[in-house]
Amino acid sequence: MIKKEDIDKIFDAVRIEEVVADHVSLKKRGVNLIGCCPFHNEKTPSFYVSPVKGIYKCFGCGKGGHAVNFIMELEKLSYPEALRALAKKYNIEIVEKELTPEESQFQSAKESLFVVSSFAQKHFSENLYNTDEGKSVGLGYFKERGLREDIIQRFQLGYSINHRTAFTDIAIATGYKIEYLVKSGLTIEYRNEPEPGTAQNANMAPPEARYVDRFWGRVMFPIHNKSGRVIAFGGRTLRTDKKTSKYVNSPETEIYHKSDVLYGLYQSKAAIAKEKFCFLVEGYLDVISLHQAGVENVVASSGTALTAGHIKEIQRLTNDITISFDGDKAGIDATIKSIDLLLEEGMNVKVLLFPDGDDPDSYSKKVSTEELKTFIKDKAQTFIAYKAEILTKDSQHDPLKKAEAIVSIVKSIALIPDAIYRSVYIRECSRIMEVDEQILLSELNKIRSKRFNEKNTGNPSQAKENNYQTNYTEEPVIEPKKENIAADAEYQERDIIRIMINYGDRIVKVPGEDEEGNATEAELTVAELIIHEIRHDNIVLENLVYNSVLNEFIQSLDTYQVIPNQKHFINHENVAICSLTVDLLSSPYHLSNWEQHDIFITFEEDVLKKSIYNAIYALKARKLEIMIQDNQKRLRENPPEEEMLTLMQTQQQLLEAKKIFNALLGRIVVK
Repeated sequence: MIKKEDIDKIFDAVRIEEVVADHVSLKKRGVNLIGCCPFHNEKTPSFYVSPVKGIYKCFGCGKGGHAVNFIMELEKLSYPEALRALAKKYNIEIVEKELTPEESQFQSAKESLFVVSSFAQKHFSENLYNTDEGKSVGLGYFKERGLREDIIQRFQLGYSINHRTAFTDIAIATGYKIEYLVKSGLTIEYRNEPEPGTAQNANMAPPEARYVDRFWGRVMFPIHNKSGRVIAFGGRTLRTDKKTSKYVNSPETEIYHKSDVLYGLYQSKAAIAKEKFCFLVEGYLDVISLHQAGVENVVASSGTALTAGHIKEIQRLTNDITISFDGDKAGIDATIKSIDLLLEEGMNVKVLLFPDGDDPDSYSKKVSTEELKTFIKDKAQTFIAYKAEILTKDSQHDPLKKAEAIVSIVKSIALIPDAIYRSVYIRECSRIMEVDEQILLSELNKIRSKRFNEKNTGNPSQAKENNYQTNYTEEPVIEPKKENIAADAEYQERDIIRIMINYGDRIVKVPGEDEEGNATEAELTVAELIIHEIRHDNIVLENLVYNSVLNEFIQSLDTYQVIPNQKHFINHENVAICSLTVDLLSSPYHLSNWEQHDIFITFEEDVLKKSIYNAIYALKARKLEIMIQDNQKRLRENPPEEEMLTLMQTQQQLLEAKKIFNALLGRIVVK
């Protein structure tokens, strides 16, 4: 349990623009910052951050909130988990009770996996420095690779003792349940199955389980999520036995989905956002060595093929990426596949080839930081130049090979969603491959047309495989027309709450009388004025969230004579109230400086009193309309004569009252 005073410290320390900038590339726009939303795919930025108000809002998908909400939504964390992540970022010490292994069993399964993974990382790191084997073998290996102490600690590297059950034994002895050790992938469970043909019966005991470490005898590379929590591991063997896999990785778990996780993203995300481009490499040591060399905007796919999930993580920070995989056949194939995936997602792609015999790890140790950065910047090729070089290598005099390379390049260009970018790359392809631009455009159009037809009529090859021809075109979905919608005052109630949250503590002067009955002016806060008007006519807000906000104003004024401010509602523990507040405080528009053209704009705060009364009158008029509709419905039911007379008198009074409020609002009633 996190103490209230610690929560307040976190909210006081966090800066929404800093938190979001770790995950989204932001640009200044007026008093706000803008970028592409991390919660849905978009090409045109509609995600706004307001440093002044401490909120974010996407006008595309509608998500919005404060810094804690942002981390919760992005990382899929609970409220306490998000608070801890932000406390770690801002070096705020949280005082909370340390859970014993027994108590941790009562936590959620997901949290238990985080706890077990954290214990494992600390255990492996301690092995590296506090055991003879760890120091001689594990630390010796890292030192041999030229890694400094600060880099080893930044990436929390470690060592797993060369004994099949060393980690599992100590974890169980410490109190961690074998169930979570197995679920995390740190421990592997084996069962001795009966010999084939052996007679079995229901009373036989189940096969006995054996448990062994997955990573025994390996140097350890912890894998972190975006908030810095350990979720998985990669382990490299130092044995020379060819039958032993060089690298072993954690399996998929509830907290680790390898198709969504990039190695080094936690340590690199700030640099990627700052540099505005991402360097994509293959291995753990490539990332670590580049960090040590001063190039920190780097991540690795960690031995798995690049996925749409990986690309989405990068795209939150930048649209520019440079790939540098190995120059062998497997590396080339992976590079070409990655190029197409990245282009299809609208990324700007370059490829970097290191000199023969070098990779990012080895090359970074041969040159200075400045030389390395210059090499990356100057030697990175466009994907067209790379494919042209690779696909026509050793076949300069083979026209068929050249034609195949051209078709491959055009197919890649066809994946680019932006027409202008496609046009530019076609021109570059024409120049590099010495082919007429119109021929390339014709081929491009054929490829895109074919893909469009396949997308809209089904995949012909798949249809043939299934022994039928697909001929399906998706029809647009037409929403049924809504009729007889129950009348409500949603818009008017919302406007009242909007004014209270925006201007609740502002002072306005309202007409009044002194003790002798003389006309005078009284000073009230906006909140007090609205509450007085609502109470005077016994108005109830039907929307439960709006009503909750109104009640908080009332209770705070009645009990403490204090008006809740915007920050109170932005940071509200009720997610619905927080979301409403962000919506009411957000706007995608920035007003230009029209005064330089002698055009003077009237702002709502300049005519606040008028806006308040208009909102109050509009709410009362709407409530009257609802009452009139309800009364008319009862009249149409032909009630008894005495009730009919009462209803008709009530109807007349309601219509007169409505006429008064319409006049106050300047409305002309034509019927």
